[in-house]
Parts: sequence; structure tokens; C-alpha cells
Amino acid sequence: MEIATRLSSEIAHYLDLDTRQIQLTAANMANIDTPGYRALGMDFEAEMQQAMATADGGLSPEPGGPGLNPRVFQEDGLIVRPDGNNVSMDREGLNLAEAQLKFKTGVALLRREYTRIFDAIHADAK
Repeated sequence: MEIATRLSSEIAHYLDLDTRQIQLTAANMANIDTPGYRALGMDFEAEMQQAMATADGGLSPEPGGPGLNPRVFQEDGLIVRPDGNNVSMDREGLNLAEAQLKFKTGVALLRREYTRIFDAIHADAK
């Protein structure tokens, strides 16, 4: 039996999007010395807003499932080195720190939501 609420599903999607952001940042960091590599990114806020605007929240039945397809693009406006690479370790480090904070926040919110559900289920036992 699966117990889920709309909020818990939205938080799970939030965590999935944040995980995708971390994956993109890790790929950028891994390719810092690859000639011609262009940093990849996604608009986290726009993706989350789009997911919440759809009828079912744009959420897949399972976290990380087929519903997770954020638009990924090459980052523009970054300084390009002579080898054609535009990855900045400073920028990627900041992106990673931000994504980690978002993830911790999402986990805390999800924990609170499941505690609320658990308390509601066991309300008669008190």
C-alpha cells in the first residue's frame, strides 16, 4: 500500500529535479578539461512551476520515472577558454552548494509531510 499526498508527490518531484541539477553540475565538473565542452544547465524554477501547473503536477508515478524530463540547455554568457571549454569550477561549486541546500530542504519537507500523515493515521490510538 502506498500512502502519498499531492504535496508529497510534488516534493518528490522537487527532489528528482534537484538530483538532475546535481547530475548536470557533476557532468560539468567532470568535463572541465575537455576541449570544446560547453556547460549544461536547466531552469529549475521553470521546470518546477511547469510540473505544478499541469493537472497531475506533471509527476510520474515513481520518483525518477518517465515524467522527469527537464529541458537541458547549453549555458550562454560564460567565459570561453581558448580550448573552447566554458566550465568554471567556481560557478559549478556554487551550483552544487545551492543544489545541496535545496535537497536538504526537500528532505526535511518530505519528512514533515510523512510525519503529518503518520500522525493522522495514528490519531485514534492516542
